[in-house]
Amino acid sequence: MTVREANPDTVRVAAAQIFCLDGDKPGNLVRIENAMKEARKAAVDIICFPEMALMGWVNPEAHQQSHPIPGADVEALAALARKYQMYLAIGVGEKDGEDLYDAAILLNPSGELLVKHRKVNILTELMEPPYTPGKGVEVAETEFGRLGLLICADSFVDEVKQGMADLNPDLLLIPYGWAKEVEDWPQHGLELEKTVTATAKAIGCPVVGTDLVGEISQGPWKGRVYGGQSLIVDAQGIVLKKGLDRDRDLLIVDLSLSKS
Repeated sequence: MTVREANPDTVRVAAAQIFCLDGDKPGNLVRIENAMKEARKAAVDIICFPEMALMGWVNPEAHQQSHPIPGADVEALAALARKYQMYLAIGVGEKDGEDLYDAAILLNPSGELLVKHRKVNILTELMEPPYTPGKGVEVAETEFGRLGLLICADSFVDEVKQGMADLNPDLLLIPYGWAKEVEDWPQHGLELEKTVTATAKAIGCPVVGTDLVGEISQGPWKGRVYGGQSLIVDAQGIVLKKGLDRDRDLLIVDLSLSKS
């Protein structure tokens, strides 16, 4: 493990831009752990993974293979948070009765669930049956300040962003699933950059926006690919670090948070 000079006014954050394969939950867990192992060596405090990182976005198999929250998937991820001693934000499927939510969770280094966010802005036409939309936003109080969670297309919606801004977060973590046709990459990464920087400016805090690398395997968007290019930006929307185009990457940045 890397030992860095103690500074109570900074936090080391990471965007874990990993390959996610639809339906390969065991393999995706391996890739998640490998990124966390690398982040632990760099003394990362908070790590953020992509949207639906266990099952793949708009993958209808998630209706059968996702679990409630708390449940088996969260238990597996909590074990990793404890093992590598860091805050873990990640997109997961949440099964609640007949409903499937595109969710994101924040776990602390003890593996405790601090926040669960259900994606508000879903694209119902891309999966049958579709995700159930969530409502509202939350933040978690931590030693680093208030940490908020949104998911991908939530950052398109002014009402959702205003709701988060009203909670005055010190850091916003956003798992993304940013997909487009093969021929539209790498240019489509610029649209992700515009979205993340605009969100940071609208809410007034740094943002870690983590995209994945992979391909949609089912539904109307079958064949579209995720192109990486994850971002860590400051509260003014200035890009501090940008991930590789269509390849695995681990972005690490030290941030000074206001702890309002």
